[in-house]
Amino acid sequence: MAKHKIPDGSEVYWDGSHYDADNASYPADIPFYVKEAKKAGGPVLELACGTGRLTIPIARSGVDITGVDISQPMLSRAREKAAKIGTSAVFVKGDIRSFRLKKKFKLIFIPFNSMQHLHDRVSLERFFSRVKAHLAPDGRFILDVFNPNPHYLVRDADELIPISHYKDPAGGRDILVNESYSYDRAAQAARPVWHYKRGRRAMGAKKLNMRCFFPLELEMLLHYNGFAIQAKYGDFDRSAFRSESPKQIVVCSALHCC
Repeated sequence: MAKHKIPDGSEVYWDGSHYDADNASYPADIPFYVKEAKKAGGPVLELACGTGRLTIPIARSGVDITGVDISQPMLSRAREKAAKIGTSAVFVKGDIRSFRLKKKFKLIFIPFNSMQHLHDRVSLERFFSRVKAHLAPDGRFILDVFNPNPHYLVRDADELIPISHYKDPAGGRDILVNESYSYDRAAQAARPVWHYKRGRRAMGAKKLNMRCFFPLELEMLLHYNGFAIQAKYGDFDRSAFRSESPKQIVVCSALHCC
């Protein structure tokens, strides 16, 4: 298996075609973000766009969209898919804490828990600063992260459970992904390890590091970094956020200084 890490040490973004195959059964967020992008009317910026799983459907809906990501394997896959179907999406390699584009956007969003790869205060402050610098005066910023579930945070670190399976994009047998899981209380981070098997043959293991944002903490982070919350949902059906909600989907505007 190829070696590839993003800045927080996560290794699971090692191959774009495997990523797409593994996430093909997760379409729930596509209609939500397509609708939000069409409502904004463009231009739209997706941060941590990966393989264009959301970028490309938004581009196909007629919206001007740019995607930024730091992972070259993900971007290579995104550009390959976009070229195959002739979409106008633009993909840029960059760090979401320091990117600079000569453009303002009516909508900026960071989907699929990607903000959870920012683990420290300085990284978060730099990220929010870059969002504000690129947001049009009446623009909106949307993020989604998971709602931490205490059941997972106390899992036995030696327990190995299956979490997904998919067809090998190169052909052949199914690939099974088993997960071991530990929670770093000092860093407030989930640290799963994904163990890949093709048939009976082990392919190797990849680390994933995910900073956990608890609901009131997330609201305070947004406020103190200059954002006003316009809406908060518990899932992509736009249901109200509650204790049992699986997601935290937050729609924001930038606070303007008097």
